[in-house]
Amino acid sequence: MQTEHSSAYKDKVILVTGGAGAIGTNLCGALADAGAKMVIILDDLLSGYTWNIPQKKNIMFVKGCITDDIMLKRVFFEKPQYVYHLAAFFANQNSIDYPENDLKVNGFGTLKLLEYALFNKVERFIYASSGCSIYGSSSPLPLKEDFMSMNLSTPYQITKMLGELYCNFFYNHYSLKVVKTRFFNSYGPGEVPGQYRNVIPNFIYWAMKGEALPITGTGEETRDFTYVGDLVDGLLRAGYFEKAIGQEFNLASGRETKIVDLANMINEVIGNKAGIKFVQKRKWDTKSRLLASIDKARNLVGYEPKTEFKEGLMTTIEWFKDNWVSIEQSASFGPGISSAVRDK
Repeated sequence: MQTEHSSAYKDKVILVTGGAGAIGTNLCGALADAGAKMVIILDDLLSGYTWNIPQKKNIMFVKGCITDDIMLKRVFFEKPQYVYHLAAFFANQNSIDYPENDLKVNGFGTLKLLEYALFNKVERFIYASSGCSIYGSSSPLPLKEDFMSMNLSTPYQITKMLGELYCNFFYNHYSLKVVKTRFFNSYGPGEVPGQYRNVIPNFIYWAMKGEALPITGTGEETRDFTYVGDLVDGLLRAGYFEKAIGQEFNLASGRETKIVDLANMINEVIGNKAGIKFVQKRKWDTKSRLLASIDKARNLVGYEPKTEFKEGLMTTIEWFKDNWVSIEQSASFGPGISSAVRDK
């Protein structure tokens, strides 16, 4: 269904970095359906998959890294009017294991993209930040945009904040029209399970294989799980509404879900009799609760999440069933059970 903010992308050329990832594939599909002249995906496929990219005639895939000038010149040659920067060296544990790669991609890569966007006079640059990163571990709930913490736990959190700071510089110094969207615990069709992936796809994967779901902590921890379709709607709004320019705002569900309740719900829906088990908590995982305020997004761009949690979960499980062969071939876990549950 076309809306005012989605129809604005008709006949536009749009670059989506990280467009082969979970959020990116859903965003690219929505942009293509909105009538974009061309949606260009730039992705190195380190955490994305070509089989997951929507097969539409106005989507063009380019394999490459955001730090590679040759690839950047290639995609900016198409004169994109909008840039959605979703590419990242993904995941907290991944950044702890490879901090230099994290800085190279999330720091230097973001800086290069902003430079190319400025030189090519893009109409708007939308940056995918992380609400799970920006606010630290001791912020008052619900998390609001006027609070930030310098006490961060992982390189990924540090470089996500660095990306916001670079966006601020390009907005304040060069008047580049930037928007900073802070995602919270995305889930939905498109995310393949794996060592550095989110808890929901990993839980679904293990439940479908009849294995016990490992919980790192007590299970009473909460997260603000946000359906990918709601995030995509927020991103489309971020690229349309003028009031969003220069601003940062949360894209979340505004609801808390306990991890143990999540595990029990998935086991019940799938019929997994293996239950749950408790494993050692990761040192960096210091947040016992996450709950975001979405008041600013509501006021700036009219954002309103519409997907009830169980409804989104059921849709995600159906996507797993429909794509099981590809998912099983693509899922990659390192040694040790505890490494497979990423950001709860």
